[in-house]
Amino acid sequence: MRPDADPKTQADKFRELARELECDEDEAAFEEKVRRVATAPKPEAEKKP
Repeated sequence: MRPDADPKTQADKFRELARELECDEDEAAFEEKVRRVATAPKPEAEKKP
C-alpha cells in the first residue's frame, strides 16, 4: 500500500458514503424501500412491444 493511500477498508468507505447520502440504517425502512422498488412499474421507454 502506498504511504499516502487512505487506510480505510472498503466497508468503511461504503458506510461513509451511505451517511453522506443520508441512507437510513433502519432494517424495516430498508425492506420497505426494497419492496417499493421491486414492485414499481417499469417506465414506458423500457417496455418493448
